[in-house]
Amino acid sequence: MPPPRLPAQEPTAPACELHLAGDADELDAAAWDALLATQRQPTPFMRHAYLAALQASGSATPRSGWTPVYFTLRRGGALRAACALYLKTHSRGEYVFDWGWADAYARHGLAYYPKAVLAVPFTPVPGTRLLATDEAARATLLQGLLAWAREQELSSLHLLFGADEDLAAAQAAGLLLRHTVQFHWRNARPDGGGAFADFADFLASLSQDKRKKIRQERRRVQEAGVTFRVLRGREIGAPDWTFFYRCYERTYLEHGNAPYLTPDFFARMARELPEPWVLFIAERAGTPIAASLVAVEGQVAYGRYWGALERVDCLHFEACYYQPLQWCIAQGVQRFEGGAQGEHKMARALLPVQASSAHWLAHPAFADAVERFLEREGAAVEGYLQELQGRSPFRRPG
Repeated sequence: MPPPRLPAQEPTAPACELHLAGDADELDAAAWDALLATQRQPTPFMRHAYLAALQASGSATPRSGWTPVYFTLRRGGALRAACALYLKTHSRGEYVFDWGWADAYARHGLAYYPKAVLAVPFTPVPGTRLLATDEAARATLLQGLLAWAREQELSSLHLLFGADEDLAAAQAAGLLLRHTVQFHWRNARPDGGGAFADFADFLASLSQDKRKKIRQERRRVQEAGVTFRVLRGREIGAPDWTFFYRCYERTYLEHGNAPYLTPDFFARMARELPEPWVLFIAERAGTPIAASLVAVEGQVAYGRYWGALERVDCLHFEACYYQPLQWCIAQGVQRFEGGAQGEHKMARALLPVQASSAHWLAHPAFADAVERFLEREGAAVEGYLQELQGRSPFRRPG
């Protein structure tokens, strides 16, 4: 499918030009990454190499229901704003669930798909979606996206897991905000005493029952004879990536699904974007049996994927939480994001935070109905957050 054409009436400010590309290779990779580096909440998942690998590897393409369209806003030849948009023919791999909206459209004889999504495919990580040099450029880019969506007669446009500045621009443009809950760990003593000195210091900050449970879970893994190797960046060799993919694929297949990402995607990460990755490999008697993969950008680590070829009690918790948290403390990383959902993460001191998205629907009646639904849902999410915040895993003072 060729990239859609610009609207006949360009919706941008004077002296600005909005360009569309259907292939990441058409973009100026250095300019894209330079713009990303200036954002308040950059992530490795918005780097040019990451987005290009999703497309080139066949992971996010029209065949898988993700048609990429890259928008760039230029003034005098200089890049002022940019984003990655995907035309979607389904709602899989987004983690902001709108199946009910699609069903309501279908019951009224209307087409919900294709829709437009501003997101990183398969990646529920909050971060900047509308890259921009300033708020005026961000607003101009968003207005261009909305005008294009109207011309393409799309049902809707969705900005998923946006940064605060994205959401502010979206709300100012009339989009509807939707909230959910994620669980993040911070490398900070709850008494304000600074970062944790080591994992034992972290454990000492927890309530007795949580501390005891973590020690028991770690002991079970140790008694099973499991040890870990930690590799970062180019230390991760081709055999390590191959083994990791076996683990990653096994997890999806055990849940009855094909994996979203292809082997070629991770091969491209090894060649073109190795720096952000940290791989934790679990071994028993010298044989690798499990692995978890974390990405790091600045002072933030992102738990992404895991899998195991053998079953060991509590190995999931060790590989996905305790080993990464121990590594974060040793490296001085300030935050670890555990991904979507999962109240069980609170027992490992990953605390609830609000993550938000923004939505535009073309049909006025459906937009009104969704707005009323989001008001009710938002109140429920706020109540849920308050309830979770009252269940702190940390010791009470004194």
